[in-house]
Amino acid sequence: MCVRHISLSLHNDLFFVILESLMRKNIQQLFEEFMYECEFARKVKPKTLLAYSNTFQLFIRIIPDCSLDNLTQETIVRFFKVLQERKRIVGRGSIKVGIKKSTVATYWIKLNAFFEWLTVRKHITSNPFSTMRFPSPEYVDKKFLKKEDIEKIITGIHSLHNNNILALKRNLVIFYILLFCGLRREELLSLQVRDIDFARKTLTVRGETSKSGRSRDIPLHSTVLMHLKDYFDSRRTYTTPYLIVSTLQDEKLTDFGLKHLIDKLKLQTGVEFHVHQLRHTFAVNFLKTSNNILKLKQLMGHKDISITMIYLRCLPVSEFRGDIENMNIDSLI
Repeated sequence: MCVRHISLSLHNDLFFVILESLMRKNIQQLFEEFMYECEFARKVKPKTLLAYSNTFQLFIRIIPDCSLDNLTQETIVRFFKVLQERKRIVGRGSIKVGIKKSTVATYWIKLNAFFEWLTVRKHITSNPFSTMRFPSPEYVDKKFLKKEDIEKIITGIHSLHNNNILALKRNLVIFYILLFCGLRREELLSLQVRDIDFARKTLTVRGETSKSGRSRDIPLHSTVLMHLKDYFDSRRTYTTPYLIVSTLQDEKLTDFGLKHLIDKLKLQTGVEFHVHQLRHTFAVNFLKTSNNILKLKQLMGHKDISITMIYLRCLPVSEFRGDIENMNIDSLI
């Protein structure tokens, strides 16, 4: 082959390499495709989509030179190393360094979903997480509320809205539904009037509002039924189909409105708590009463019983004492 032909061949090869490089989508474009598929084909919940987006944007901010070509374990380790070593201001100007193991696990799960998608679509040869050990978080904090905290919150609700009957009755319904039904925040705010069946004494969490995507019926405690009936009398002028309403207009209570209420109760009572702690409180007390984790799994709407087990990680030692005492030499296997 003459020099001219060799030169022309190399020129053509270079041309196609450059063309292929220009046509190849960057990681940001592929993430947008991933999000589009999650939202419309997989019907992923909005909060999960937001978590995917926030985690990816943080990843790109810390690793701005990230591309499909350098999406390796080394890049992932560099991301978590920066997170661990960076200084940030929290609260009233205090400086904090490092992140919890549970936070690492959360970022890991969100990034892994996208990287697995890239692998299946053959944009990368392998998922960089595939041979890395998942950082199973250790939970040592108390997740459930004690009886004295519950009593303070109930008193706080009465003190906070004793001059606004609708707000008082609504907030009592919110609190008792969370305490005796174990609902998630989104499930509570998405409840509609039609989801309450006084004849059957049940509350229905519809599949389209549940994290699991499955509908479930929950028996209503007599205390919840009493407060619901009282609340229905006060909200009879409302036309919105949603159960938990705003006191300012004929609309559902928003996530921001619920957060504002919790913040006011924390200030009023001195109890530091969040909505999800009431779900933990329900789980711990239901198990204490029934000793049946399969029933608890169904009531909480979990697909896997291992998720239910997470809610029980902080059972107090006192709950095991009776079981230990019931053991004796004669009953050993």
